[in-house]
Amino acid sequence: MTEAFIYDAIRTPRGKGRKDGSLHEVTSLRLSAGVLDALKTRNNLEGHVVEDVIWGNATQVGEQGGCLARSAVLASALDEAIPGLSINRFCASGLEAVNLAANQVKGGAGAAYIAGGVEMMGRVAMGSDGAAIAVDPSLAMEKYFVPQGISADIIATEYGLTREQADALAVESQRRAALAWAEGRFDKSVVPVRDRNGLTILDRDEYMRPETDMQSLGALKASFREMGEIMPGFDQVAQMKYPHLERIEHIHHAGNSSGIVDGAAGVLIGNAEFGKAHGLRPRARIRGTAKIGTDPTIMLTGPVPVTEKILKDTGMSISDIDLFEVNEAFAAVVLRFMQAFDVAPDRVNPNGGSIALGHPLGATGAIILGTLLDELERTGKGTGLATLCVASGMGAATIIERV
Repeated sequence: MTEAFIYDAIRTPRGKGRKDGSLHEVTSLRLSAGVLDALKTRNNLEGHVVEDVIWGNATQVGEQGGCLARSAVLASALDEAIPGLSINRFCASGLEAVNLAANQVKGGAGAAYIAGGVEMMGRVAMGSDGAAIAVDPSLAMEKYFVPQGISADIIATEYGLTREQADALAVESQRRAALAWAEGRFDKSVVPVRDRNGLTILDRDEYMRPETDMQSLGALKASFREMGEIMPGFDQVAQMKYPHLERIEHIHHAGNSSGIVDGAAGVLIGNAEFGKAHGLRPRARIRGTAKIGTDPTIMLTGPVPVTEKILKDTGMSISDIDLFEVNEAFAAVVLRFMQAFDVAPDRVNPNGGSIALGHPLGATGAIILGTLLDELERTGKGTGLATLCVASGMGAATIIERV
């Protein structure tokens, strides 16, 4: 089978996902087209040189509806002969776009692809598309649906994770992200967002709160306690599925959960012949990809079973992986991952994660893969794994190896 390589990986800065966020006036279309243009310029992609653009976003309604991928191609400087495919695997959409592209290359269906995603959470509200798992009682009641924050608190309760642990992880995420920016670790991959006159709108992640400490987090109220405990509450729904839990410990709040932000990211993937033909040096080989379904009530445990699956599929062990990017949707997701695999904290999200930098749903998977690659190169390490939990109970993962 043909091998698939990563030739480039870029992202925009992440803007606060609200009306006063720097990217609020930029549409999903324009932000996506800007990423495509940057990949074209950086890699001299003239003509119909990529087979397809595969683009993920989680809320496919309004300006993010239709086939946003094709619209972004037409709005960019890419050749109009290049088609576009929009996909949705909720929070893992950006990573799944990369995985689909890599597997197309491996199967011989084209020499190169651009893959990634976008989410403008300040413009297109999460959940505004009306997901059946949440709004259709014939499914939601049968599967014991609860909101994701409750799911995160169930994980904490089920696996004995404390609020102190969650807050400590959040403080460390902020510290690592601030250090990464101070040391220029994101410089290679972050492409500034500019207006039509070439003036910079945003060139740095703006959600970070580096002053965060344990005391400030300790003053915050648990965000999901009220919706969980007020009768009839979602805690009671969860306990119908998990009757052994006498109560749900509510440990998550805005400070130890992922931030609502705007952003986009793109990855250029191709075979060896593509690189030779265009004078491009591959940065990493995609060793394996995986996806899995999990219990839809606890919902966010996917990174553990999907990592077990990808390791089995590739014949690798957890000790073969040098670095991990585990999306910080909620602190308990990462804490459970480290607990399950006995992974040292310094090998997981060394440059901070979505708690500090924000989680633009459809883009995050591509973002963390690029961050992983940059860190492997910076530290001289060889192999990394990126993984995300996914709404309604799924997980996705990718293993890359530097070349």
